[in-house]
Amino acid sequence: MEQAYEAFLAEQRAAILDRVSDAASRASRSADEVELMAVSKTVGPDEVVAAWHAGYRSFGENRPQELTRKLTALAADPCMDEITFDMIGNLQKNKINQVLGNVRLIQSVSSPHLAEAISRRAQTRGITVPVLLEVNISGEESKSGFSPEEVLSMAEDLVSLDALSIEGIMTMAPARDGDAARRTFSGARELREELRRVTGLPLNTLSCGMSDDFEIAVEEGSTLIRLGRIVFDQEYAPV
Repeated sequence: MEQAYEAFLAEQRAAILDRVSDAASRASRSADEVELMAVSKTVGPDEVVAAWHAGYRSFGENRPQELTRKLTALAADPCMDEITFDMIGNLQKNKINQVLGNVRLIQSVSSPHLAEAISRRAQTRGITVPVLLEVNISGEESKSGFSPEEVLSMAEDLVSLDALSIEGIMTMAPARDGDAARRTFSGARELREELRRVTGLPLNTLSCGMSDDFEIAVEEGSTLIRLGRIVFDQEYAPV
Protein backbone atom coordinates (compact mmCIF):
# COMPACT_ATOMS: atom_id res chain seq x y z
CA MET A 1 0.00 0.00 0.00
CA GLU A 2 1.37 3.41 -0.93
CA GLN A 3 2.83 5.49 1.87
CA ALA A 4 0.64 8.42 0.82
CA TYR A 5 -2.50 6.40 1.56
CA GLU A 6 -1.17 5.32 4.94
CA ALA A 7 -0.40 8.96 5.71
CA PHE A 8 -3.96 9.90 4.72
CA LEU A 9 -5.40 7.24 7.03
CA ALA A 10 -3.26 8.40 9.96
CA GLU A 11 -4.12 12.06 9.41
CA GLN A 12 -7.81 11.27 9.08
CA ARG A 13 -7.75 9.13 12.21
CA ALA A 14 -6.18 11.94 14.22
CA ALA A 15 -8.89 14.34 13.04
CA ILE A 16 -11.64 11.83 13.87
CA LEU A 17 -10.21 11.30 17.35
CA ASP A 18 -10.19 15.08 17.91
CA ARG A 19 -13.88 15.20 16.98
CA VAL A 20 -14.64 12.29 19.28
CA SER A 21 -12.82 14.04 22.11
CA ASP A 22 -14.75 17.27 21.54
CA ALA A 23 -18.08 15.42 21.42
CA ALA A 24 -17.24 13.49 24.58
CA SER A 25 -16.32 16.72 26.37
CA ARG A 26 -19.67 18.26 25.44
CA ALA A 27 -21.34 15.28 27.15
CA SER A 28 -19.00 15.35 30.17
CA ARG A 29 -17.55 12.01 29.12
CA SER A 30 -14.03 10.75 28.55
CA ALA A 31 -13.05 9.99 24.97
CA ASP A 32 -11.41 6.84 26.35
CA GLU A 33 -14.92 5.42 26.79
CA VAL A 34 -15.42 5.34 23.00
CA GLU A 35 -13.96 2.65 20.75
CA LEU A 36 -13.29 3.61 17.14
CA MET A 37 -13.99 0.74 14.74
CA ALA A 38 -12.93 0.86 11.08
CA VAL A 39 -15.64 -0.70 8.89
CA SER A 40 -13.61 -2.52 6.27
CA LYS A 41 -16.45 -4.07 4.27
CA THR A 42 -15.69 -2.07 1.08
CA VAL A 43 -11.90 -2.35 1.10
CA GLY A 44 -9.37 -5.14 0.68
CA PRO A 45 -6.74 -6.68 2.93
CA ASP A 46 -4.10 -4.16 1.84
CA GLU A 47 -6.24 -1.29 3.06
CA VAL A 48 -6.80 -3.10 6.35
CA VAL A 49 -3.04 -3.44 6.80
CA ALA A 50 -2.60 0.25 6.03
CA ALA A 51 -5.29 1.11 8.57
CA TRP A 52 -3.52 -1.09 11.12
CA HIS A 53 -0.34 0.91 10.62
CA ALA A 54 -2.39 4.09 11.03
CA GLY A 55 -3.48 2.91 14.48
CA TYR A 56 -6.74 0.99 14.03
CA ARG A 57 -7.08 -2.35 15.82
CA SER A 58 -10.76 -3.31 15.45
CA PHE A 59 -12.56 -3.74 12.15
CA GLY A 60 -16.11 -4.48 11.10
CA GLU A 61 -17.31 -6.77 8.32
CA ASN A 62 -20.79 -7.27 6.81
CA ARG A 63 -20.36 -10.57 4.97
CA PRO A 64 -18.94 -13.84 6.34
CA GLN A 65 -17.23 -14.70 3.04
CA GLU A 66 -15.41 -11.34 3.02
CA LEU A 67 -14.40 -11.86 6.63
CA THR A 68 -12.92 -15.24 5.67
CA ARG A 69 -11.06 -13.70 2.73
CA LYS A 70 -9.47 -11.05 4.91
CA LEU A 71 -8.56 -13.41 7.72
CA THR A 72 -6.89 -15.75 5.22
CA ALA A 73 -4.94 -12.90 3.62
CA LEU A 74 -3.78 -11.51 6.97
CA ALA A 75 -2.93 -14.83 8.63
CA ALA A 76 0.66 -14.84 7.39
CA ASP A 77 1.44 -11.36 8.75
CA PRO A 78 2.82 -11.61 12.32
CA CYS A 79 2.00 -7.92 12.86
CA MET A 80 -1.70 -8.74 12.63
CA ASP A 81 -1.84 -10.90 15.77
CA GLU A 82 -3.82 -8.31 17.75
CA ILE A 83 -6.31 -7.45 15.02
CA THR A 84 -9.98 -8.14 15.73
CA PHE A 85 -13.02 -8.27 13.50
CA ASP A 86 -16.68 -7.91 14.44
CA MET A 87 -19.62 -9.10 12.36
CA ILE A 88 -21.83 -6.06 11.90
CA GLY A 89 -24.07 -7.04 8.96
CA ASN A 90 -27.10 -9.26 8.58
CA LEU A 91 -26.07 -12.82 9.39
CA GLN A 92 -27.88 -15.69 7.71
CA LYS A 93 -28.23 -18.86 9.76
CA ASN A 94 -26.41 -20.93 7.13
CA LYS A 95 -23.37 -18.65 7.49
CA ILE A 96 -23.04 -18.84 11.27
CA ASN A 97 -20.26 -21.45 11.20
CA GLN A 98 -18.09 -19.13 9.08
CA VAL A 99 -18.27 -16.52 11.82
CA LEU A 100 -18.00 -18.48 15.07
CA GLY A 101 -14.51 -18.34 16.49
CA ASN A 102 -13.41 -15.79 13.90
CA VAL A 103 -14.89 -12.62 15.36
CA ARG A 104 -14.62 -10.84 18.66
CA LEU A 105 -18.29 -9.91 18.67
CA ILE A 106 -21.42 -10.52 16.60
CA GLN A 107 -23.11 -7.12 16.67
CA SER A 108 -26.10 -8.00 14.51
CA VAL A 109 -28.23 -10.48 16.43
CA SER A 110 -31.50 -9.19 15.04
CA SER A 111 -34.09 -11.84 15.92
CA PRO A 112 -34.81 -14.56 18.49
CA HIS A 113 -34.42 -17.24 15.80
CA LEU A 114 -30.91 -16.02 14.95
CA ALA A 115 -29.97 -15.82 18.63
CA GLU A 116 -31.16 -19.39 19.19
CA ALA A 117 -29.32 -20.66 16.10
CA ILE A 118 -26.04 -19.03 17.15
CA SER A 119 -26.39 -20.47 20.65
CA ARG A 120 -27.02 -23.99 19.32
CA ARG A 121 -24.01 -23.88 16.99
CA ALA A 122 -21.81 -22.45 19.74
CA GLN A 123 -22.88 -25.16 22.17
CA THR A 124 -21.78 -27.86 19.75
CA ARG A 125 -18.33 -26.24 19.75
CA GLY A 126 -18.23 -25.74 23.49
CA ILE A 127 -17.80 -21.98 23.23
CA THR A 128 -19.64 -18.87 24.41
CA VAL A 129 -20.23 -16.15 21.83
CA PRO A 130 -20.27 -12.44 22.78
CA VAL A 131 -23.11 -10.68 20.96
CA LEU A 132 -25.01 -7.42 20.72
CA LEU A 133 -28.75 -7.30 20.21
CA GLU A 134 -29.57 -5.25 17.11
CA VAL A 135 -32.55 -3.03 17.87
CA ASN A 136 -34.50 -0.96 15.35
CA ILE A 137 -35.01 2.09 17.55
CA SER A 138 -36.17 4.37 14.71
CA GLY A 139 -38.84 1.96 13.49
CA GLU A 140 -37.77 2.26 9.84
CA GLU A 141 -39.10 -0.60 7.73
CA SER A 142 -35.81 -0.74 5.83
CA LYS A 143 -33.86 -1.61 8.99
CA SER A 144 -33.66 -5.02 10.62
CA GLY A 145 -33.60 -5.78 14.32
CA PHE A 146 -35.79 -6.24 17.35
CA SER A 147 -38.28 -3.53 18.18
CA PRO A 148 -37.66 -2.00 21.62
CA GLU A 149 -40.86 -3.61 22.92
CA GLU A 150 -39.90 -6.98 21.49
CA VAL A 151 -36.41 -7.03 22.96
CA LEU A 152 -37.75 -6.10 26.40
CA SER A 153 -40.43 -8.78 26.30
CA MET A 154 -37.92 -11.42 25.17
CA ALA A 155 -35.03 -10.30 27.37
CA GLU A 156 -35.24 -13.15 29.86
CA ASP A 157 -35.46 -15.78 27.11
CA LEU A 158 -32.47 -14.30 25.31
CA VAL A 159 -30.39 -14.17 28.48
CA SER A 160 -31.24 -17.82 29.13
CA LEU A 161 -29.47 -18.96 25.95
CA ASP A 162 -26.48 -20.73 27.46
CA ALA A 163 -23.90 -20.10 24.75
CA LEU A 164 -24.57 -16.38 24.27
CA SER A 165 -23.00 -13.59 26.26
CA ILE A 166 -25.10 -10.48 25.66
CA GLU A 167 -22.76 -7.50 25.87
CA GLY A 168 -25.10 -4.66 24.88
CA ILE A 169 -27.10 -3.32 21.97
CA MET A 170 -26.46 -1.99 18.48
CA THR A 171 -28.58 0.36 16.39
CA MET A 172 -28.50 2.54 13.28
CA ALA A 173 -30.08 5.96 12.81
CA PRO A 174 -31.98 7.33 9.80
CA ALA A 175 -29.56 8.72 7.23
CA ARG A 176 -28.78 12.43 6.97
CA ASP A 177 -31.16 13.55 9.72
CA GLY A 178 -29.40 14.86 12.79
CA ASP A 179 -32.52 15.27 14.89
CA ALA A 180 -33.70 11.73 14.12
CA ALA A 181 -30.20 10.43 14.86
CA ARG A 182 -30.23 12.06 18.27
CA ARG A 183 -33.65 10.61 19.07
CA THR A 184 -32.43 7.18 17.94
CA PHE A 185 -29.24 7.24 19.97
CA SER A 186 -30.86 8.63 23.11
CA GLY A 187 -33.56 5.99 22.74
CA ALA A 188 -30.90 3.29 22.49
CA ARG A 189 -29.23 4.57 25.64
CA GLU A 190 -32.52 4.58 27.53
CA LEU A 191 -33.38 1.10 26.27
CA ARG A 192 -30.02 -0.21 27.45
CA GLU A 193 -30.73 1.16 30.92
CA GLU A 194 -34.11 -0.59 30.96
CA LEU A 195 -32.52 -3.83 29.75
CA ARG A 196 -29.93 -3.56 32.50
CA ARG A 197 -32.73 -3.32 35.03
CA VAL A 198 -34.62 -6.27 33.55
CA THR A 199 -31.66 -8.61 33.04
CA GLY A 200 -29.15 -7.58 35.69
CA LEU A 201 -26.43 -7.63 33.03
CA PRO A 202 -23.88 -4.78 32.72
CA LEU A 203 -24.46 -4.37 28.95
CA ASN A 204 -21.35 -2.25 28.65
CA THR A 205 -21.46 -1.85 24.87
CA LEU A 206 -23.70 0.65 23.09
CA SER A 207 -22.75 0.44 19.41
CA CYS A 208 -24.11 3.37 17.44
CA GLY A 209 -22.78 6.14 15.26
CA MET A 210 -21.42 6.05 11.72
CA SER A 211 -19.52 8.40 9.44
CA ASP A 212 -22.25 11.05 9.21
CA ASP A 213 -23.51 11.03 12.79
CA PHE A 214 -20.82 9.70 15.13
CA GLU A 215 -20.45 12.93 17.08
CA ILE A 216 -24.16 12.89 17.99
CA ALA A 217 -23.78 9.25 18.99
CA VAL A 218 -20.86 10.05 21.31
CA GLU A 219 -22.84 12.88 22.87
CA GLU A 220 -25.69 10.44 23.52
CA GLY A 221 -23.56 7.74 25.14
CA SER A 222 -22.20 5.47 22.41
CA THR A 223 -19.26 3.33 23.47
CA LEU A 224 -18.45 2.01 19.98
CA ILE A 225 -18.68 3.95 16.71
CA ARG A 226 -18.54 2.16 13.35
CA LEU A 227 -16.83 4.29 10.72
CA GLY A 228 -16.27 3.32 7.09
CA ARG A 229 -16.23 6.04 4.45
CA ILE A 230 -14.71 8.69 6.69
CA VAL A 231 -11.85 6.31 7.48
CA PHE A 232 -11.00 4.84 4.08
CA ASP A 233 -12.43 7.05 1.33
CA GLN A 234 -10.18 9.89 0.19
CA GLU A 235 -13.12 11.36 -1.72
CA TYR A 236 -15.26 11.64 1.40
CA ALA A 237 -15.84 15.19 2.60
CA PRO A 238 -12.83 16.19 4.72
CA VAL A 239 -13.20 16.25 8.48
